[in-house]
Amino acid sequence: MGLYLHGSSEREQARLDRQSGLIDRRSLATLRLGGERRVLDLGCGTGRFTREIAAALGPEAHVLGIERDPRQIEAARLLGAAHPAAGQVELREGRAEDPPLAPDEVGSFDLAHARFLLEHHEDPLAVVRAMVRAVCPGGRVVLADDDHDVLRMWPEPPAFLALWRAYTRLYVENGTDPYVGRRLVALLSEAGAEPARNDWIFYGSCAGSPEHAALLENVAGFIGGTREALFAAGLAKADEVERGLAELARWGELQDGALWYAISWAEGRRPR
Repeated sequence: MGLYLHGSSEREQARLDRQSGLIDRRSLATLRLGGERRVLDLGCGTGRFTREIAAALGPEAHVLGIERDPRQIEAARLLGAAHPAAGQVELREGRAEDPPLAPDEVGSFDLAHARFLLEHHEDPLAVVRAMVRAVCPGGRVVLADDDHDVLRMWPEPPAFLALWRAYTRLYVENGTDPYVGRRLVALLSEAGAEPARNDWIFYGSCAGSPEHAALLENVAGFIGGTREALFAAGLAKADEVERGLAELARWGELQDGALWYAISWAEGRRPR
């Protein structure tokens, strides 16, 4: 598995939690939960969306979150301790391509979900195959991930967009796919699922939007958090990173600035 580019410092955990807050409402709406009782959430990170799924399904549901980083697991337990749905969520440390499931759990889930996981994995097909095995016949497999080519900004900030391209190339250097979002339906099909639906989860904003400042802060956070990796890979120099981030901050003050981005989303079902 490729190294997770952003690490798991307390600062990164806080950023992930804020990012989840920006998109969870739209993610839940797109997910169209329908009374599932057993849910598997792979690559659950700090667990915010895992808990939201549990809360949306009600007290009869059980949601199992799998995360490979023990620091993220610990953060998920701390952050979720007081959540109303805490008792419905179980967390386990493990790898997404070989989740730690008991024999009687394999093939028992109504839904398997993964968000922002495949772009960080060197073998996304292995992950999707594990998800298909985990669900029962007719069970749903849902993938949500990035295609870094869909970003559009106007007016265009050239220094920041150059930094975005360098950040995108960092995934390739890491052995992972920054464009995996466009492959989600193909991955479902190759893994043995029957593709059923695809969609976008909008993740953009414009001047005047109440989420504009928070979204730009998140973008600056996840790119700025990879500066050392960018340097090490020879993809950007220190002044280029600082210039790009400074330009993004100035761009955020424009009265006509608009950013369009969307998370790729796809659903398949295990054949009955």
